[in-house]
This record gives sequence, structure tokens and C-alpha cells, in this order.
Amino acid sequence: MSRRDIGTDDPRVRVRPGRSTKPRSKQRPDYSSAPVGRVVAIDRGRYKVFASGVLVSCVKARELGRGGVVMGDLVRLSGDVAGKEGTLARIVAIEPRQHVLRRSLEDAEGKAEKIIAANTDLMVIVTATADPEPRVGMVERCLVAAREARVPALLCMTKTDLADPQAFIDRFRGFDLDWVAAAGELEDLRAYLENRFSVLVGHSGVGKSTLINQLVPDADRQVGHVNAQTGKGRHTSTSSVALELPGGGWVVDTPGVRSFGLGHATADHVLEVFPGLSEVAATCLPLCTHLESEPSCALSTVADQELVSRARAILEGLSSSTTG
Repeated sequence: MSRRDIGTDDPRVRVRPGRSTKPRSKQRPDYSSAPVGRVVAIDRGRYKVFASGVLVSCVKARELGRGGVVMGDLVRLSGDVAGKEGTLARIVAIEPRQHVLRRSLEDAEGKAEKIIAANTDLMVIVTATADPEPRVGMVERCLVAAREARVPALLCMTKTDLADPQAFIDRFRGFDLDWVAAAGELEDLRAYLENRFSVLVGHSGVGKSTLINQLVPDADRQVGHVNAQTGKGRHTSTSSVALELPGGGWVVDTPGVRSFGLGHATADHVLEVFPGLSEVAATCLPLCTHLESEPSCALSTVADQELVSRARAILEGLSSSTTG
């Protein structure tokens, strides 16, 4: 066999051997029988997974790539899954998601989205009766996101000692939405949450962390106050975490939001939320945007035009995000 020409006769020169031409094996490890757990906390690349009754500290396998694992995911684990202090397991696979609750980021370019949680059983929309003032539009936007994810929703009114919540609740008469007043009906709320994986969403300062501390006595979630000048609360929860309820089930405390983008939703999702509007809109001409500018939109014949205006306010936002 002839000597390879390396361009020099200097014996001190060493040449690395060429790459092997042997193809890589396409066989991959089979994790179908690996233990399954639910992601209940995420912090700077480390994950807490509840599996077989214990909390397991985990890292993500490199083959899963960046991102990918979100709160509520059902994942398969390898390694030490006993949950002993100082040990780490690996998340090696993500099970198919049944539900994905998300919101669009309105201040981001394009259609950026943030997944709030996966595989949720219930969205709890937390709204203060006062301080800060409740916002109908925020509740409606959350309902659209819940409808898009096919997740039931519950309205929870806090700070009922400051004002009567009934007038605000009446704005949602006919909606597919149950409600509880947390200050006086905590046991009812516990009954709703029992044995479910629930997510709390709402503006900053509405009392989500206070509510968590009442539901989970040893949660010790930091609580904040509403700014007297702006009427807005501070973000006391900076990351999502799921806490186990004493009677069974989990509740996720999420950071407060200033806005709830719906760029991922459709007009059908919006109309399905508002009672009776979906059926009326079905008689519209094809490609009708259902906006006020549409001269032949059937929604203009609805008796309750205040309800139509509320739906159109959300539809207008969808239209601008599509054309922007």
C-alpha cells in the first residue's frame, strides 16, 4: 500500500486519521417502558417531575433540543428516579399533549406564542372584585384561549370584602362559565380543583399567590400589593410552579400578565365563547370577518348589540394581528 502524501517529509508532523465512512446506526434507545411523570416546576434548565409519588430532579436529554419541555408535560425518565437528594434523572421523551393552553405575545414580532401549561384539566381565571378593578375583556380573552385549547374555565372572584362581585359576574350570564367567590366559598373552590391539574391565570395583583397560600397551607408564595397610582400589581410570581393540593390534584401559580394575546386563536373560537353568536354567524356569507365594517354580517341583527361589540373588539385584534 502506497504511503499517504502529507506534503512534507518532516517526521515530527502527525496527521489525524480520516473520518470513518461507516454510516451511523439508526437504532435509537427504546423508552416506551420508561417511567412516566408530570413536570411540575422548571428553573434554569432543571426540572421537577412528579413520578410514582415522589419529586424527581431532572435534566433534559440533549436529543430533545432547546426548549420543548413545558409545565404539565408528561415525560419519560431514565436514570435515578427515586428522588434522592443530590441525584438527577434524565427526561428522555415527551408524551403527546392532550391540551396546550397558550397565549400570544403581543409585543413580540411575528406570531410568537408562550405555552402556559400542557395537559391541563381546568383554567381558573382569577379576578379581583376591586383593587385592581376587574376587566371584562381580560376574562373574555382567557375564555377564548381556553376554548382554543378545549379546556373548561372557572371564574374565581377575589377580594370580595372590598366590593360585591355580582354586578361583574352578571356580565357573563349565559356564558359556559362557572364561578366562585374565593373569600367566602373556598371549600367550593377546593371541590372544583380536587384531583385536577389546574392553572391560575390573571392580572398582577389580583390575589393568585394569596389564593394559593390559602389552598396549600405550606406553599409560602410571596404576595404583593397594588400600586395606588397605576392601579396595577407587581409580579410576585416570576415563574410557574405547580403545587400539590392536600386533598389531591395540582394547581399551577403563573406570573401575572399585563395582556393576553390571542394571535393563535380563530374567529370561530371567539364566537363560540359568546352565547348565541356562533349560530348566528353560521348564516353569514363565506369569508365574512364579522366586523362592524361588514355590511351584510348577520351579527348586526342580534338584539344584544353590547354583546356583539365585546366579541367584535376581540375579532378586531385577531384581524390586525393577521394583517400586521
